[in-house]
Amino acid sequence: MTSTVITFSSLYFSIFPGIETHCDGRQNETQCYGALGGTVVLQLMDNASEISRYLWYKNKTTRIFNGIKDKIVSNQMKDRSVFTPSNGTFRINNLNRTDGAEYILEIFDSNGQASEPRTLQLSIQAPVSSVLLDSECLSQGEMRVSCSSEGGDSPQYSWTLDGHTLTDAQLLSGNKETNNITLKQDVSGLLVCSVRNHVSNVSKEEKISTCGETELN
Repeated sequence: MTSTVITFSSLYFSIFPGIETHCDGRQNETQCYGALGGTVVLQLMDNASEISRYLWYKNKTTRIFNGIKDKIVSNQMKDRSVFTPSNGTFRINNLNRTDGAEYILEIFDSNGQASEPRTLQLSIQAPVSSVLLDSECLSQGEMRVSCSSEGGDSPQYSWTLDGHTLTDAQLLSGNKETNNITLKQDVSGLLVCSVRNHVSNVSKEEKISTCGETELN
């Protein structure tokens, strides 16, 4: 099976281990995200062949790789990573939790003078695997709907009805950014719950009518 290359994927990494994220780390203090078990491509610099020397550290103390122009002198992660000097990208495969850290890039000119160190924060998240919807009619004709997800770090929820974001006028309780809502009695249509984090986005839909006439999709 070939890997699927995407920035946000609805596929769980245990099924498609090729979830790939990209991040431009050429600015200082950049926040980047990678999918657990997947791949991250970090843009660390422009063409490295024009740089006299460069060093990349993890947590200030562990040297990951260093190079001189287009030659890589050493790479401590060579078993699952590759640095491409021609475009300045560093690709890390099979991401694990310990890859989440602060990384520091040091660049030196031909006189051995270092520029200001550039930091990059890499966070690793497990993708959301699936979403389930559960609805229940209440005594006054309202409908309680629960949206649950499997896997996924720091999930964020959002709801739409017939392609539009739910409004406060349609909600009896809860809000459109939580996983549990209660809809007023006259609300009907195609209800969609979306769950996402920085590396995945999964949704589930349910066609709802007034209570007593609910049709599950």
